[in-house]
Amino acid sequence: MDLEKIMNDLVKKHPGEVEYLQAVREVLESIEEVVNENPHFESAGIIDRLIEPDRVLTFKVPWMDDNGKVHVNLGYRVQFNNALGPYKGGLRFHPSVNLSILKFLGFEQIFKNSLTTLPIGGGKGGSDFNPKGKSDNEIMRFCQSFMLELWKIIGPEMDVPAGDIGVGGKEIGYLYGMYKKLTHEHHGVLTGKGLNWGGSLIRPEATGFGAVYFAKEMLATKGETFEGKTVCLSGFGNVAWGAAMKVNELGGKVVTLSGPDGYIHDPEGISGDKIEYMLELRASNQDIVQPYVYEFPEAKFIPGKHPWEVNCDVAIPCATQNELNEEDARHLVNNGCHCVAEGANMPSTPEAIEIFHDNKVLFGPGKAVNAGGVATSGLEMSQNAMKLNWLRDEVDSRLHQIMISIHNTCVKHGTEEDGYINYVKGANIAGFLKVANAMLDQGLV
Repeated sequence: MDLEKIMNDLVKKHPGEVEYLQAVREVLESIEEVVNENPHFESAGIIDRLIEPDRVLTFKVPWMDDNGKVHVNLGYRVQFNNALGPYKGGLRFHPSVNLSILKFLGFEQIFKNSLTTLPIGGGKGGSDFNPKGKSDNEIMRFCQSFMLELWKIIGPEMDVPAGDIGVGGKEIGYLYGMYKKLTHEHHGVLTGKGLNWGGSLIRPEATGFGAVYFAKEMLATKGETFEGKTVCLSGFGNVAWGAAMKVNELGGKVVTLSGPDGYIHDPEGISGDKIEYMLELRASNQDIVQPYVYEFPEAKFIPGKHPWEVNCDVAIPCATQNELNEEDARHLVNNGCHCVAEGANMPSTPEAIEIFHDNKVLFGPGKAVNAGGVATSGLEMSQNAMKLNWLRDEVDSRLHQIMISIHNTCVKHGTEEDGYINYVKGANIAGFLKVANAMLDQGLV
């Protein structure tokens, strides 16, 4: 495999799609040795077929605000690869959404979904619509307009979207209501549904729970647990909320959370009512964390910065892509952090990851660590298909076992000669082999 030729050709075809190109390079660098050892992958064009999405739908989304003014946003759905099952991946509503970000997310989703062992392929979608500051009626009208285009290419055995940034239970409800009206069918085409109409218990917490379960296994390779550990989290949405709950349950202490305006440092620990307050912050539609210090004055607010300068044993970035850079990584290493588990999608830059690897820090990539969200979405699909609901403990137990299995797979393919576990390499190789072999079995389609 000529990595540089592949990347140069991809840059020419997709100039300026920085996040997508970054994600592809990161995966190809990890699997280069495996591809070169299996020439049948090259003769079948597996890499060339894998790095391009099956199809991309781009559409306008006109909607009317409460004052009668018409607005137009862009909508997308990237269906990347369905060798293992129907396309599966979230919808993101945020002003930063563009094709590069969605292609990066969809590409990562292929391998993440493969690692879960569930029969689901990879996809992603969304819009540059910003639900912050919008009324419920405005959000409903936007979601209904968005679904008028999306419904044509989704279905329970075709493509099953879920939520992501800016798309929670409310938005999923509005989207599903319009889908049901258009198709005259009631089935599990969207995950993240309300509990009283097909949703799964612990789905909102699942990504955070799964990230901590994975980090727990990482620590266990060094004979350690979360007991007594200081943990830095970024973000303050569902992922950080779930992670904070599970860290506390396992005996750790969460001391930070963050938003676009800066971060909160609470040395006494974020637990109990403070964790629940995270949900109130998220529901406030302000998208800022500073109000936390008004409610809990023992904490400090540091504006315009990320929390990675705070001393901790474990760091779990739960916010967004490329939020943890080279300087942040050096801070974490110098301050004694020895485990970094990505709760978000690609939150660490390549330079940061290199520093973690050079210093033998346990580093778990998002496609493995945050797979708990899509895994529980897959469990929701199973429950919908069987027309039943599992109890909370059963869903949590299945999630826990899936995360243990993903960790073991990463260890199998990522352990280096000196014993250091390269989780990036392990996750990419394991995810790739399953998808590549399925593509070989199914022929040139």
